[in-house]
Amino acid sequence: MSRLLLALALSLAALFAVPALAAVNINTATKDELVALPGIGPAKAQAIVDYRKANGPFKSVDDLKNVKGIGAKRLEKLRAEITVGAPQAKVATAPGAKADARPAGTQAKGEVRAAADGKSAK
Repeated sequence: MSRLLLALALSLAALFAVPALAAVNINTATKDELVALPGIGPAKAQAIVDYRKANGPFKSVDDLKNVKGIGAKRLEKLRAEITVGAPQAKVATAPGAKADARPAGTQAKGEVRAAADGKSAK
């Protein structure tokens, strides 16, 4: 009977196990997301956001050492949980529509865009 209960308990634990969390992108994270990192309180989170606003996006995780209050030891504790990446521009498109990566108002050579129906013709 105790084996059955143990098996049931382990099954339930596996069922409700928390999946691994994704690394926090320090270039796009909000103050609240940064506070969720170990060793980062509201003041350090705000310092990260302020540094990012003043200096642009972090080019590497190591750049986080440039933020006041974050040294080598704290960075090493955070390294596995943070990442950097170019902030992605979000483009809204209609369902089923193909996103056009070109800037608005530009066409490929020889391409004519029909404004009325949103289709392009060559």
